[in-house]
Amino acid sequence: MFKKILIANRGEIACRVIKTARKMGIKTVAVYSEADKEAMHVALADEAVCIGPAASKESYLVMDKIIAACKQTGAEAVHPGYGFLSENAVFSRRLEEEGVKFIGPKHYSSSKMGDKIESKKLALEAKVNTIPGYNDAISGPEEAVKIAQGIGYPVMIKASAGGGGKGLRVAFNDKEAFEGFSSCVNEAKNAFGDDRVFIEKYVLEPRHIEFQVLGDSHGNYVYLNERDCSIQRRHQKVIEEAPSPFIDPATRKAMGEQAVALARAVNYESAGTVEFVVGSDKSFYFLEMNTRLQVEHPVTEFITGLDLVELMIRVAAGEKLPITQADVKLDGWSMECRINAEDPFRGFLPSTGRLVKFQPPAEVPGQVRVDTGVYEGGEISMYYDSMIAKLIVHGKDRAEAIQRMREGLNAFYIRGVSSSIPFQAALMQHPRFCGGNFHTGFIPEEYPKGFIAEEVPHEDFGFLAAVAAFARRKYIDRAVQISNQARGLGRKVGTDWTVLIGNDKFPLKLTTVQDGTSTSYLVEMEGRSYLLASNWRFGDPLFTGTCNGQPICLQIERIGLVFRIAHNGVICKATVMTTRAAELLALMPVKAAPDLSKFLLSPMPGLLREVAVKVGQEVKAGEKLAVIEAMKMENILKADQDCKVKKVEAAAGESLSVDQVIIEFE
Repeated sequence: MFKKILIANRGEIACRVIKTARKMGIKTVAVYSEADKEAMHVALADEAVCIGPAASKESYLVMDKIIAACKQTGAEAVHPGYGFLSENAVFSRRLEEEGVKFIGPKHYSSSKMGDKIESKKLALEAKVNTIPGYNDAISGPEEAVKIAQGIGYPVMIKASAGGGGKGLRVAFNDKEAFEGFSSCVNEAKNAFGDDRVFIEKYVLEPRHIEFQVLGDSHGNYVYLNERDCSIQRRHQKVIEEAPSPFIDPATRKAMGEQAVALARAVNYESAGTVEFVVGSDKSFYFLEMNTRLQVEHPVTEFITGLDLVELMIRVAAGEKLPITQADVKLDGWSMECRINAEDPFRGFLPSTGRLVKFQPPAEVPGQVRVDTGVYEGGEISMYYDSMIAKLIVHGKDRAEAIQRMREGLNAFYIRGVSSSIPFQAALMQHPRFCGGNFHTGFIPEEYPKGFIAEEVPHEDFGFLAAVAAFARRKYIDRAVQISNQARGLGRKVGTDWTVLIGNDKFPLKLTTVQDGTSTSYLVEMEGRSYLLASNWRFGDPLFTGTCNGQPICLQIERIGLVFRIAHNGVICKATVMTTRAAELLALMPVKAAPDLSKFLLSPMPGLLREVAVKVGQEVKAGEKLAVIEAMKMENILKADQDCKVKKVEAAAGESLSVDQVIIEFE
C-alpha cells in the first residue's frame, strides 16, 4: 500500500480523499493555487505545495507543476478527484512514465472512454444502444448548423472533453446552434484545454440514469447499482438519488451488465460511471462514461456500505476487488443536494464572497453526511466552480430520505453568499418530485419563469407568523424585566398582535402557557392554534422545538424590528406589531422603486468577456449585449426589448461587481 499520495484537486473532493487516506494510514499532499492558500484541503493535508496563480490553466491544469510536486514530496500516487485533470489520458500516462501511480483508470482506458466521441464509437462496436448524432469534431459554427439541420432539432452540442454541464448547449433552431457552438468551444477550451465539439439528437423527456462500476487489474468487475440524476438545471445536476424511483430490478440488471461489458471492453481499472439516457418505456441509450469519481458518489456509498475512494486506492495499489456482484447491497434510499453558491431568486446567478456564517446540519452516522471544503470566514472564489458543500442523507425508503433532506436543508445555515438551499428545499416539497414523476426537463417545466419565492408551495404561512410572534414576544419579555423601572410605569404586554408577511396580515392572540418549569406560547388566529415550545435563544439562527407536539426546525433572524424566516424553501420577512400600529402603518405612503430599465447591470460578479454592441447601435429584443464569465461558465446577457445604446460603461476584460452598470440605453 502507498505511504503517501498527492491529491491533484481542491475543495470538497480533496478533503474527501484526505479523510479516507487518513483512515487508511496514508500521508497526503495537497496542491493549491495562490487563491487557495487558506483553503480547508491545505490545512487538512500533511503537506502542501503551491502550484501557481489562481487561474486553473496556470495551476491545477498544469501537469508539469503537479509532477514536480510529486517529486518534491515523494508522493507515490496521485488521486485526481473530479474535474481538472481527472479524465486527462496524457496526465495519467505522464505520471506512469515518471513512476507515479494514477489512482484512476489506465491512460488507454481513459483515452477511449473519457473522450465522448471515441467512447460512442466504441459503444457502437460493443452493440450498445447509442443516440443518433455526428460523432466527429466539427470545424465551425456554420458546419454545426448544417449538421444540426441534418439530425433534426432539438440537438445537443457537447464538448468532447466536457463534463459537469460545462461545454454543453441544447439548440432548438439554427440561431441557437450557431451561438451554442461558439459558447461550447470557448467553455471547453477554458475549462478542459480541448475545444473539440460534437452534436447528437436531444431525447425529449429523458431520465438521466448512471451506473457506478468498479474494475481491478485482475479482470474483476462489479456494478454498484444506479443513481438517478434527472433533476438538472442547465444540464447540471441539482439532486441525485440512489436507487432510481423509475428503474425496476430487471432493467437494473440489464443496464448494469451492459455498463460492466463496456468497462470490460477497455480493461477498465478503478471506479467509473456509465451514463444512460432512459426513455419513458425504459429503453436506454449509452450517453457517456466518466472515467473518474463522480460528485454524487456518496449516495452509492450509503446504499452499498462501501468507501469508493478506498476501493480506488486499493485497486491502484494492485489489490483485487474485495467484493463480487453477489455481495453488492442495495440498502434503503439515499439523496444528495449540491449546495452551490448561486442565487435562485436571481436566475441562479453565481454568488461569490466571504462565508460570513457557515453552519451545516449535524452529521449522523448512516443518516446525514456533509462533504465540504469550506469553513466559516472562508471565501467562495470566482475562479472555480460554485459548490459550497454536499448534503447527503440516507433512509430506510425514499419517503424517509426526503424527510431527512428537508430537515437537513432547513438546518443548513449560510450567510455572506447566496446558496441554492431555498430552491432545493422547495423541490423537496414538490408533489411531482415526491411522487418520483420527473425527467431531465422537470425544472424548466415546473419553473418556466425561474424560481419565484411567491410560487413556492408551503403548507401554512400562519405557522411562520406564529413563530415570528413567538420570537418578538421573547424580546418583549426580556425588555419587561429591565430593573429600576419607575413604579406604575412598567410596560404592560398585551395579547393582541398583527404579523405582516408581504401583503398578508395575520391578526393573532398570543398567550403564555406554563408547564412546570418550561414556558410555551399559544398563538391563536382565525380558528387555528399553534402551541410553540422551544429553547430558542436570542441571536440563534436556528429555531428548533415543537409545534402542537410535532418537531420543527427553521431559520430566523432579527433585522431591526423585522424577522427574516426561512423554511421549506420559503424565505419571508415578518413584522410583528400591535394591532393599532398595523392600522397606522397601512396609512403610510409607499416609496416607488427607481427605474433601472435604461441600464444593463451586471447580475453577478465576474469577468466581462465581451461587449457585443457599440454606442449608437439599434438593438432588437433578444440580441446579445454582453458575455460575462463566472465560475467557469459563460453567461450571455440579451436585450429584453428594442433599444438604442447611449453609452458603454465597461470594457471587455474588466472585473465586474454585482449591479455594476455595463451599458446605458437612450
